[in-house]
Amino acid sequence: MWLFKRKGASGFSYSSTAEEVTHGIDGSCLTAIVTGASSGIGSETTRTLALRGVHVIMAVRNISAGKDVKEAIVKEIPAAKVDIMELDLSSLASVRKFAADFISSGHLLNILINNAGVMAIPFILSKDNAELQFATNHLGHFLLTNLLLDKMKETACETNREGRIVNVSSEAHRVTYREGIRFDKINDQQSVCIFQFHKLLLKTVLGASTTCYVALNPQVKGVSGKYFLDNNLATPSAMAKDMDLAKRLWDFSMDLVK
Repeated sequence: MWLFKRKGASGFSYSSTAEEVTHGIDGSCLTAIVTGASSGIGSETTRTLALRGVHVIMAVRNISAGKDVKEAIVKEIPAAKVDIMELDLSSLASVRKFAADFISSGHLLNILINNAGVMAIPFILSKDNAELQFATNHLGHFLLTNLLLDKMKETACETNREGRIVNVSSEAHRVTYREGIRFDKINDQQSVCIFQFHKLLLKTVLGASTTCYVALNPQVKGVSGKYFLDNNLATPSAMAKDMDLAKRLWDFSMDLVK
């Protein structure tokens, strides 16, 4: 177990909790959106951000489950600023409505945490005819980020604080096809691969720590486009660093959300 407690360059390790990596940080002037905030890592991320004073928008598919999480957080942290908004990432229409409603609310947006995800579900197509896991884990977040990017830029200019977009991934991204992505078989029933697997193996308070570290800790100020693991900078797979593949995925995704 000593290996899990061995600290990296950040001063934190696999065993560090979300509260530990954000200790002493004042987020009272920040607003964050957390997708998939009604359970697991998303709910612990929401709780920790609220504990640090951040105004958190819980973007959830199940409003009832979201209310239960909010009630538990407010009971523990009476001063918590937490709101709930409905978001079904498997539906592009729902993503567009969420973004429009958020922008019209007048809230600033400093932090966007794309946390929601599904795994090992039966093969089914989304309302937009995309394989459901791909639609939820990637396509919905892709559209959401693009729709909210201008708001984040405006907030950064207005507050003179950089915005942070956190895409929650997994070490399981290393388990993929030789060519990385089979664009011509994106809706193939046999093409569904494991995604975000390791999240199931983590205790929630530990699993949320890297997300909270990247979202709030000043150590990562100015850092962009990097992969973090166990609260430290890490090296992703070769496929994840393939800029040609990234451009193909970007263009492919743009075509799908038009």
